[in-house]
Parts: sequence; C-alpha cells; structure tokens
Amino acid sequence: MPLILISGYPSSGKTYRSNQLVDFFNSKIKAATETRISRLSVVHINDQILGLNREVYREARPEKDARAAEYSAVKRALGRDTIVVADGLNYIKGFRYQLYCEAKAVQTPSCVVHAGTPPEKCKEINQKLLENKDVDGGYPIDIFENLVYRSEEPNGMTRWDSPLFTVPYDDPTPPCEEIWNALIGNGSELKKVKPNQATVMKPAAESDYLYELDTITQDITNTILAWQKEHSGETGGHVPIGKQSVELPNSPVTLPQLQRHRRQFISLNRQHNLAKARINDSFITYLNSSFL
Repeated sequence: MPLILISGYPSSGKTYRSNQLVDFFNSKIKAATETRISRLSVVHINDQILGLNREVYREARPEKDARAAEYSAVKRALGRDTIVVADGLNYIKGFRYQLYCEAKAVQTPSCVVHAGTPPEKCKEINQKLLENKDVDGGYPIDIFENLVYRSEEPNGMTRWDSPLFTVPYDDPTPPCEEIWNALIGNGSELKKVKPNQATVMKPAAESDYLYELDTITQDITNTILAWQKEHSGETGGHVPIGKQSVELPNSPVTLPQLQRHRRQFISLNRQHNLAKARINDSFITYLNSSFL
C-alpha cells in the first residue's frame, strides 16, 4: 500500500506532521464501510521507533547505517494492506529515489510530504528544544548546520518526488484529504502503480545470462580496485567505466566491501533478463547508490 515520505530540515516539524497524517488516516480507516479501506493499517517509521540517536548524523558511516535501517524497515512494512509513513530526514534525493523504486516494485503509489519550515525558524525551534531538558529533541548545533547545508529539497518535477505536498509552517494541518485521494482514491479498487520493466522479475532467457552477470560485475570490481591502486592516497574520485562512472566515497572501498555489493546485486538480478549493456549500467547505478 502507499508510501508517504516525509522530508524537511531538522526540527522542521516532520514528526508533528507525520502524527497528524497517521491520526487522519486511522480515523478514515475506522470510519470506512468499504472492505478495501477498513482492512488497511498505518505503520509509522522514524528514528525514535528505530532506536536511532541524533549523533548518528555526525559521521558518514553511522549515518549510512541509519539510512539502511530506515530503508529495511520501510521495505519490510510495504504491503497490500499497509500505509507506510516514513518519517525521517530523507534529505538525500538518491535515498528518496531508492524508496520510490521499492514502492513501485510492489505496485503501490507514493508521495512526498515536505515540512516547509524555513531554515531560520528550524534553527530557532532546534535551539529551544536543546534548552528544554524535559523533552527529547534538538540536534547538536554542528550536526544541525551540516544537515541543513547538505539537504536536497524535493522537486515535484521529478517522478520520485511527485506528487509533492509542501506544508508551510503556519498551516495548521497538511492537506490530508488531498493526500488520501492521491494515494488511496475514491473508486472501488485501491490504486496500483504499473512497475517499470526494469523492476519486473522475469526468467532469464539468454543461456549465458548468469555468466555475463558474473563476468561484467567482476570486471567492474577489478576496474575499481585497479583505479584505487593507481590513485593511492586520494579520497573519493570518479572511476570511468564506458560512458558512465562510479563515484567513490571519501574512504577507500575495500575488496570485501565490493564483493559484498557484487553478491547482493547478483542475488537481486539473478532472475532478471537484463540486456548485456544494461547489466553494466545497472551495476554502476547500484554501486553509486550504495556508496551514498
């Protein structure tokens, strides 16, 4: 069922807006007489529920693990009769794209609800939260400023950020009815999304498909290792592979890390019937998303 991605600056009121949406959806489900609506449930996922401390956003490694925890929780929750409200920072467009793809793979609609609180107001709210010892809230100043600087606001013109509902700070509630109609609809059947051809599982038709999958991914892995060896001591960088390139993180990527990503990619695509050229591009895209 639908995925609602909450985005916004730290201390912009994302959880407050999420709770409003959860309450609204639960009331609609409780009052429904149609079976297709009454069987639905709402799952709210955020850092507090996942047990994540705000200190995880201080360094890249724990932050990446935190995103992985949210991603896994959303993926587990997505289902036929579940409305998932993903209440996290979700400030990286690549991460929002990954979650959009997960929703589309199970043929369910998604949207982004952006808490449109200006950075200056967020800073003011964050300071008050830090000063109030009776509440669990507020980001350390350095983390707050870093997250605001790195935020990539959603763009309703891109397919993974649309439909986009921006909620100004002064609005008492999100446009709950509009969001409900966009995701659930008023017809007799729940809305479904046609998956992209790339996300539809198909049996492999080419007899040498698994061989090509193994060989091409191994060649890319070897190219990355060779490039790192030639550029020893450098941080990050772009490894050109054909017309594309792999964007390396600031810390060197080890052989075990590359092997793990390669095994995961092969496992995900073992049943796909990708053209040879698409194996190359898809693995590069997968690595770039994993290195975020």
